[in-house]
Amino acid sequence: MLTLAEKLCITAAFIFFMTGLLTGIWKYRCMAASANASAPVYVNVAHRSSLMYAFAALLLAYFAKLSVFPELTNTLAAVAALAFFAFAIATYIVHGVLDDTSNQLRKPHRLGKRRLPGWLTPLFMVSLIVAEVGGAAVLGTGALLAIW
Repeated sequence: MLTLAEKLCITAAFIFFMTGLLTGIWKYRCMAASANASAPVYVNVAHRSSLMYAFAALLLAYFAKLSVFPELTNTLAAVAALAFFAFAIATYIVHGVLDDTSNQLRKPHRLGKRRLPGWLTPLFMVSLIVAEVGGAAVLGTGALLAIW
């Protein structure tokens, strides 16, 4: 029987993998239509990150399976990491659709033609780091405690 954390991780892996495959089609179409056979930067980033996050989600599922921590702890850790994986992919897709930047961290931060508040991107990045690294650290530590 799978725990909720494992189910969430496997579900996210499937969604991220399918997103990677579909953004691969988008990337190909952009390349085929481009005079220099290239896609917008964030179309490439969305494609690659979706595939990488799919496999990262599977790794988290395995950590959750082995973890000695309570199911609630594992589930919260998985949700934190997976949510920010998804937020990152969504951000890359939005920038790919808008083709508004080649570097989302370049100041001033933009979304389409709109300027974002100067605090928003750094706050998002710190939150992403805490959630992804923290969630993975909890699940990985739980797994390591189980095997050693």
